[in-house]
Amino acid sequence: MKSLRVIFRYVSKYPKLIFEYFSFNVLSNLFSVISLGLLSPFLLLIFKKNDTLSAVSSGPGFLAKLNPVNFLKVWLSDMIKTPGGDVKALAIICLLVLFAIMLKNIFLFLSIYFITPIRNAVINDMRSRMFKKILVLPIGYFNDQKKGDIMSRMTNDLVDVETSVMNLLETLFREPVTILFFFLYMIILSPQLTLFLLLFLPVSGFIIGRIGRSLKKQSTGVQEKLGAILSTIDETLGGIRIIKAFNAEKRQYNKLITQNEELFIIKNKANVKRDSASPVSEVLGVFAIVCVLWFGGRLVLGNSFLNPGDFITYIIIFSQLIQPLKNLSSASYNIRKGSASIERIEHIIDEDVSIKEVANPIQMEEFKSSIEFKHVSFYYDDKMVLEDINLTIEKGKSVAIVGSSGAGKSTLVDLVPRFHDVSKGELLIDGIDIKNYSLESIRNHMGIVTQEAILFNDTIANNIALGMSDATPGQIEHAAKIANANKFILQKENGYDTNIGERGNKLSGGEKQRTTIARAVLRNPPILILDEATSSLDTESERLVQDAINNLMSNRTSIVIAHRLSTVRHADEIIVLNKGKIVERGTHMSLMAADGFYKRLVNMQEVK
Repeated sequence: MKSLRVIFRYVSKYPKLIFEYFSFNVLSNLFSVISLGLLSPFLLLIFKKNDTLSAVSSGPGFLAKLNPVNFLKVWLSDMIKTPGGDVKALAIICLLVLFAIMLKNIFLFLSIYFITPIRNAVINDMRSRMFKKILVLPIGYFNDQKKGDIMSRMTNDLVDVETSVMNLLETLFREPVTILFFFLYMIILSPQLTLFLLLFLPVSGFIIGRIGRSLKKQSTGVQEKLGAILSTIDETLGGIRIIKAFNAEKRQYNKLITQNEELFIIKNKANVKRDSASPVSEVLGVFAIVCVLWFGGRLVLGNSFLNPGDFITYIIIFSQLIQPLKNLSSASYNIRKGSASIERIEHIIDEDVSIKEVANPIQMEEFKSSIEFKHVSFYYDDKMVLEDINLTIEKGKSVAIVGSSGAGKSTLVDLVPRFHDVSKGELLIDGIDIKNYSLESIRNHMGIVTQEAILFNDTIANNIALGMSDATPGQIEHAAKIANANKFILQKENGYDTNIGERGNKLSGGEKQRTTIARAVLRNPPILILDEATSSLDTESERLVQDAINNLMSNRTSIVIAHRLSTVRHADEIIVLNKGKIVERGTHMSLMAADGFYKRLVNMQEVK
């Protein structure tokens, strides 16, 4: 089964722990069998002393020699012939049972001690690999995925793996050894009775397998519904203002109730099948015991290779065998349930990373001359977004990208830091194809300020120093001053150490944006990418932010996505996009004089 192969791939990283667990598990089961095997001489000693010696010959001769307890029986048979020997024999048996039980539990504890770090390490490894993969996946991947579903995979699916598959892992290591030891001793006690018993095991396995066949499919449905619920909750929390403003509370509530009801139905069906494993296996086990009592009783009554003491011991050992068999049958349900979660986790881990580095990539040490688009086209899901773009951005120049909504402005700019790769053509930096540079070195030379201020639940200082762990407090403060942010930061309760809350919600819009500009200033990038950072601000905040942007753009190569055309009048070149193509280019004055698409956009905004 694929899910087990995945788990064993993680477990194989810890061979020493596996060996120690397995060794102590074997010893624990060995002494468990010995402690139960001592019941036979105890019973013979108590109820039928004369059979103690004759019990050695029970079963075929070669099997009797394999039974270590028979040597004890011989020794005890000689002891009870002496005065008071029966009491001494009883004391010896009791002490041996106590000693065997103590060793069994000591080794059991040691086996659990070594399996626990394996369980936790596997879950930690899976969580770390998922998060690492999420960080390297291209931005396009997240456009197609629900954030709630990704969160569900990193939380609920991992819990399922821990509670089901990892329990199965422990069961697979422990129970087969237990069954093997008990089963071998049952063969030694009575091969005829054991052969009879084997007739019922395939029937039991067949029935259990039939019941659990559809559990995996239902478990996949459970995780998908949980992901949908998380997405709804996340959207609701993020858009609570709009929901209240448009009286959409009832709509969101009904949406969640519907999803919750669907989850309720699926979980009930899955749990019924999972919980049926234990009672079904118990009924089958009791049925097998009754058959063993009937067939074994006949062997004892007919004096056929089985004495009463060994028969009772056989029944007790078989009863101890039922629980491991039940555990294995329950584990088969858990693996069906957990395998759905493993597939969802592995789907992220195995997701292809479309933005790949070449072998031995070039390290971009500095930006020297230009960024050049040569016949660049970009397709998304076979839909043309950009077509035959030819553009050269010289070092130190400011280029504005304008156009109506959906023209491809953001996509064009996203190609520069390799958030996407071009579908056709070449994108060159200093005459070298961008694909030949290392991703880290390219992005180290770029600063990005987006329309939405992306901040994290941390201090102001840590948000400014994002990605620059070696930044000093003085450098952070200097960057904040250039971004016109120092004044408002010092007015906060804890200054630069003030926590700004989820997504920076403790700051105003203008404060958020100036903080992100300070982050770009601190990085001191030669290439600056701006996605109109002032379009959603009030007049006063816009002025402060625009001043900060002007400071930031000084002596840098700037690519500006412009929604408010009034902010790009002084750009060295304005590129006008329409439906993925460059339809006009030039300075503000030359484009206005051309009386074309750009002028119409300007006139439309002025009318507004």
